[in-house]
Amino acid sequence: MNPSLISGLNSEQRAAVELPAQSALILAGAGSGKTRVLTTRIAYLISTDAVSPHGILAVTFTNKAAKEMVTRLSSMLPINTRGMWIGTFHGLCNRMLRAHYREANLPQTFQILDSGDQLSAIKRLMKAMNVDDEKYPPREMQNFISGSKEQGLRAHEVEAYDPYTRRKVEVFAEYDAQCQREGVVDFSELLLRCYELLSRNQQLREHYQERFKHILVDEFQDTNPLQYRWLKLLAGRNNALFAVGDDDQSIYAFRGANVGNMQELLRDFHVENVIKLEQNYRSHGNILDAANALISNNRNRLGKNLWTSEKGGEQLRVYEAATDVDEARFIVDEIQQLNLEGVKLTEIALLYRSNAQSRVLEHALVSAGLSYRVYGGLRFFERQEIKHTLAYLRLMENTDDDNALLRIINFPTRGIGARGIEQLQESAKINNTTLWDAAARAGGKVTSFVGLIESLRSATKELPLPEIMEHVLQHSGLVDHYKNETGAKKREAEERLENLNELINSATLFVHENEDDSLTAFLTHASLESGEHQAGDSEDALHLMTVHAAKGLEFHTVFITGLEEGLFPHQNSQNVDGGMDEERRLMYVAITRARRRLYLTIAQSRMLHGQTSYSIASSFLRELPEALLHWLTPRISARKTFETSSHETNSYVKAFAASPITKPQSAPDAIWRIGQHVFHQKFGEGVVTDSEGGGNDGRVQVNFKRAGSKWLVIEYAKLTTI
Repeated sequence: MNPSLISGLNSEQRAAVELPAQSALILAGAGSGKTRVLTTRIAYLISTDAVSPHGILAVTFTNKAAKEMVTRLSSMLPINTRGMWIGTFHGLCNRMLRAHYREANLPQTFQILDSGDQLSAIKRLMKAMNVDDEKYPPREMQNFISGSKEQGLRAHEVEAYDPYTRRKVEVFAEYDAQCQREGVVDFSELLLRCYELLSRNQQLREHYQERFKHILVDEFQDTNPLQYRWLKLLAGRNNALFAVGDDDQSIYAFRGANVGNMQELLRDFHVENVIKLEQNYRSHGNILDAANALISNNRNRLGKNLWTSEKGGEQLRVYEAATDVDEARFIVDEIQQLNLEGVKLTEIALLYRSNAQSRVLEHALVSAGLSYRVYGGLRFFERQEIKHTLAYLRLMENTDDDNALLRIINFPTRGIGARGIEQLQESAKINNTTLWDAAARAGGKVTSFVGLIESLRSATKELPLPEIMEHVLQHSGLVDHYKNETGAKKREAEERLENLNELINSATLFVHENEDDSLTAFLTHASLESGEHQAGDSEDALHLMTVHAAKGLEFHTVFITGLEEGLFPHQNSQNVDGGMDEERRLMYVAITRARRRLYLTIAQSRMLHGQTSYSIASSFLRELPEALLHWLTPRISARKTFETSSHETNSYVKAFAASPITKPQSAPDAIWRIGQHVFHQKFGEGVVTDSEGGGNDGRVQVNFKRAGSKWLVIEYAKLTTI
């Protein structure tokens, strides 16, 4: 073996690389060099003749990670990596099915359906089966089929307790039959078909078990139940499964990831070797101490503690803004100062829990002339649901806008098919008119669409801009469309609804900031913001992204924005078993993206549905040691007043706020004011959002972070200030 392979490894990394041929779990913390360990382990096994290059199976979650692994191996060893089995679950299953297409009952040239092709195939099938696409939306059917397959279930194995589910199972069964006839497979079918092939074909299973003596898996915490079952089949009883993962960074439960697979691995493979990679090469000590303190509050962890040889470094900087607009302005000011000090924009990231938060940030960045990229997503005004809404508004403003009409004439679905649209275009061409004029002469469902647009124009003619927006969202069917999404698309739909709410906020702010607050002016503003400042790949630019998208990345400076209860941690986590644990893991991932400087920002109020909503600081702030925090704003005492200017809210607001960290103090004679932070023995912490009447006979409305919004009679409320 070449000694240079393991030179530079720390003791734990070296122990992992030099493990005997036994199954092992490498608990690799953030920034601990897990990719290096995984690749070096493969090189070590080959160089010590423990296995040939063709006896390795290495599984990753992205093609990018697989290519990086192959590139590193090529630089470490003089071997031909082209024939090695290194790839994603889907890629490796495709390779195996291609090699054994007959045994898998597939044609040699079977084709793979992407998500769009799969949806088209389902729509075609449902039409042939006379399935009501309003009662059974095609996307919901797609999610049902894919979700069932990812759980390892065929149609006949799905339990159907009611006629509604039985109908979906019938479509599922016929869909599988249609794919079989046409010689195509979807993504979820690749893994399920491969698993079934190995399950029923003992000879083939034993062949691959004999070949792949060493199976290595990256990001093991992200595996779903079927992926783990596939790995167990290939490993058999005698092969070594080398799994690298971090239960503290398991953040994809919504995609089916099961963090419990790590515990099952320990039991199923009788793992004796659990090596913890805890030395971090990315962040300074204070950042790691904060991450460790936070994640220690989670249950059922395998347990590890990140550390670094570097000194403590800077404290985490905490800024509490009066509004989300002030929060964005502060961030812009800090970025400009950092840039003057020599920190490149590309070394700075703005992280948020919800995509909808990007709108205020983007507006501030555009106003300041700062270039940015939205990583792993679209900028606010380029998102599907926003463009749909703007298309309705554009068509209401100008019925000659053919592009706007084509975008929304059948969205949400209203039974105007592709052929109907083609006929409309042909009519417009023959008569040399716009599509709107052609639609006005058409009949049937097209006439209903024309009537909808006319009614929207009439109903909103005298309304202010934010109310126009809200009316269109409600009566166009867009809100109901996303509310009715279920299954795997439900989470995505919830984000789209948040973005639609943020569009109303955008309109409200636009009215306050501009003399010309007409719909035309707003549409011009939206077009300009969607077309400017999206930096090119080579340009020095900021990174904006959700915390989910930030996993695996690192930056000199990170801003974690919107640290308020209900936002981060997200309110949906309260209703899901293990939801708070996953939210905390998300916060852990966010913290550990920063190398040198970390900002935590809070807004005491945000715009919601065009109205000011008051917030409670995130409970995660309490879980960070006080000594690690440097507050850039003074703590707000229970009686201190803060103000927000009239252009940021609908009225001049004076609200009584409280420090999110201070303990409850008795206030039996308190006069409850909007924005005041309070504590209730049963419901916990909350913030006053409204009040009616006076004295003990009056009522007060409190938005509790755990129990939601409640009206309480003042005499019996038993509230205390905090």
